[in-house]
Amino acid sequence: MSFYLPPLVLLGPVFGAVLVYLFLRVQVWSRPEASSVASHGLWVGIIGWMASSLQAAMSTGVIRANPTATAAPATPDQIALALAWPVMAALTVHALGQWSYPAPKAPRRYAELTVRRIRDFLPRRLAWVSVGIFAYAALAIGWISPLPAYAPFPPPPAPGQDAGPNIGYSGYQDGRIAGWELAAWLGGALVVLAAGTWLVLLLIARRRQLETLDSEDNRVLRAIAANRLLRTVSTIAAGLAAIAGNFAALPAPGATWQSSWLNALGFINIAVLLVMWWWKVPALPSLEKMRRSVSGNSLRADSRTHGAAKLSISLGAALGVVGALPLLTLGLWFGYFSAQTQGTLGPAIVVSVTATLILLVIIGGELLIARNYGDPWAPLHWPRQAVSKGLLTFACASAVMFAVTMVLTGAGQAMLVGTPVWPACLLLTVGVGLAGAAAILAARRRRAIPEGEAERGLDVALRAITMYRIVRTLAAYLLAQAGMLLLVNVEAWGALFPAFDRLAPSPAPIGSVLLAVAIIAAVTPVRSLFRDIPRGEGAKQTQPAP
Repeated sequence: MSFYLPPLVLLGPVFGAVLVYLFLRVQVWSRPEASSVASHGLWVGIIGWMASSLQAAMSTGVIRANPTATAAPATPDQIALALAWPVMAALTVHALGQWSYPAPKAPRRYAELTVRRIRDFLPRRLAWVSVGIFAYAALAIGWISPLPAYAPFPPPPAPGQDAGPNIGYSGYQDGRIAGWELAAWLGGALVVLAAGTWLVLLLIARRRQLETLDSEDNRVLRAIAANRLLRTVSTIAAGLAAIAGNFAALPAPGATWQSSWLNALGFINIAVLLVMWWWKVPALPSLEKMRRSVSGNSLRADSRTHGAAKLSISLGAALGVVGALPLLTLGLWFGYFSAQTQGTLGPAIVVSVTATLILLVIIGGELLIARNYGDPWAPLHWPRQAVSKGLLTFACASAVMFAVTMVLTGAGQAMLVGTPVWPACLLLTVGVGLAGAAAILAARRRRAIPEGEAERGLDVALRAITMYRIVRTLAAYLLAQAGMLLLVNVEAWGALFPAFDRLAPSPAPIGSVLLAVAIIAAVTPVRSLFRDIPRGEGAKQTQPAP
């Protein structure tokens, strides 16, 4: 059987993998110390968990009778893509997490005489639980293999009414493919998931030691990676069993057919999900000490910290509060009004408002620092490298992704009848870009902070933190807008790539991944820059203006 895959289906995963790799690489671009390594591992788990969602495949094998209803994966090419996306995406993210660690940079490397094996760092209890979940999924998949196929057709007419087409019909009765056919696809996905898990565990075991961590931290780091991998794949395996349960629960069409049914295995899937969320992740032995030395809370509580530094740290919490409401609005928008978002500017406006508010708060913070602590006669200091290479690379990749998505969306909408939305989306992006330029100008022109011996380097550190926040916001915004263009303009992509009419998934999963990475990038803290904020016994506390 031949499969035709449109260019976007082939290039989308490649672009997504590159963006995820760059984002993870940014976390440990410099020396991978305990705090940055912990942040890196956390985002590997979050991105892998988001990419593993089987929600779009829950109705796999069901044949819709109503031609206007949301299509379910029922043909081989649709089933293959619907199951391959979450399985391969989750495994790829965890593999990228290991590949994104930097190679040793020391002039002399130290080899270990002991051979690292998977069982040396594998969480035993979690591993046995995962084996049990895989066995349960295999039994559920085998259970549906003898189930017969049902042909979809409209329900019988009400008594006393004509049996002619569409007279007295209140709905449609869905059918399904043969049980052995779906069992073969689900079983193949489960085998690929198990084999991929073993290969990623081998990769975790054979990855080089991080030279900036001691032996104990390196051992626990492997245990953390295995923990997050097993929890993710266990949830996917339970999701495959839930798909089988939904397929088995579909009633046979006929006079007693019901429009809704109960999937008991779906409750087990929810229970597994909650258990895997609850399962504790190990912590690096040196992490607590590192957090005490570079955390924003410790800097705020330290009486030696300059008032301008405390204000800059508090600004980070304000940015989170400012961005929370629009993001919640966006979640509600897609949760309750997803049918009305197609081809509209609503989500793009929400994202633009969020980015603009964040940039305005950054500008306000710079003005407040200049008013309370700045001196017009103090020499202005600018960082030698205002933005790290990793963040700059991620921002450039986000801009390229947005440009490519905008061009393809415009080409697709030109083939449709109606007013295209991409010009307004481009105008919104230009407005956010102008707000970003104003924020950069505010950071560049802000009054310098007078520095004594104890505050030497304070002004440079605060400007670097501000530039990080600005570029981080712009990069996340461009990536989010690219995701929104994919999510709400499916018709345009269907016109540009007609094969999307029969293939699953549509560009929406790619847009969801881009949006998830954008949200993660937007909330990534600047903890690694806190260490550059000086603290000394004689730290000068400038009194704010009345």
